[in-house]
Amino acid sequence: MSQRNEPGNARPTRPRSSRPVRPRTAAICAFALVLVAGLVLAVACGGGSGGGDGSGAQRAESSARPHAKPAPRRIWDRSPSSLAAVGDSITRGFDACSLLADCTKVSWATGTADGVNSLAHRLLSDPRGRSWNYAVSGAVMADLPQQMRRAAAHKPGMVTVMSGANDACRPTVATMTPVADFRTSFREALRVLRAEAPKTQVYVSSVPNLERLWEQGRTNPIGQRVWGLGICQSMLKNPQSTAPADQERRQRVQQRVIAYNTVLKQECAKDLRCRYDNGAVFDYRFTPQELSNWDWFHPSQAGQRSLAELAYEEITRKRPAG
Repeated sequence: MSQRNEPGNARPTRPRSSRPVRPRTAAICAFALVLVAGLVLAVACGGGSGGGDGSGAQRAESSARPHAKPAPRRIWDRSPSSLAAVGDSITRGFDACSLLADCTKVSWATGTADGVNSLAHRLLSDPRGRSWNYAVSGAVMADLPQQMRRAAAHKPGMVTVMSGANDACRPTVATMTPVADFRTSFREALRVLRAEAPKTQVYVSSVPNLERLWEQGRTNPIGQRVWGLGICQSMLKNPQSTAPADQERRQRVQQRVIAYNTVLKQECAKDLRCRYDNGAVFDYRFTPQELSNWDWFHPSQAGQRSLAELAYEEITRKRPAG
């Protein structure tokens, strides 16, 4: 006999859920899958480009940083329309034509003599009418601002500067111009120029190598007698002596000249219309024929011509912008 299932004997069964999956739950699941897949892909790409070193994050971080502004471009016209010169006795042509006298016609910067072929003669179509020489024999760097003010009044296309030898050529080493004062005076000279002639270019010659000049003339009898009259005693005193004290004195003067040239280079670099000669004059080896027959210290007419050539080469040289 078969038994009938009575209601009281029926085994309870768990009802199957017939509710559909909610749309919100499905969306969350899909988002999670996409997120996981993205992380896996990122790890795979990172490992393939450097072993997961975080370069991707670094690139993202660097791209968010502001880009550095390009350095200002330097402005330089190799064909100025006019030229003014400032500086000391070298630019005045001192002792180049006669004893203890200026001779501006043979000045390396503004001279008119054919044998020198000055910078003005090389650069300008009218060197006599468009060049001015405001250098002063015996001038030191502290005198440069006043000279620069006179030059700036013409609004020249270019100003040449050769100054600093007299700051080192003093009666004693102790009286040489301190480097800080030298910097202050040169900076003030540039400020004066920029206030009155903002577009004028500046060409700055390095201070000559005084030790090398001593080497050239120290064995010459005439040079020794003239130097004994008081020329540049910080360097030229006891010219033939090799005593330690004299050697040390000359070395201190040489180091001061190098420091002056460093100042000229640094301050000129701050001005977009200024060009330093990169030590061309300091490095130049003057021959005996290029030194004055009267003092064996200042440039002769041949020496003035060599200075003009050095300046012309540096002024017309093409240099990388910036």
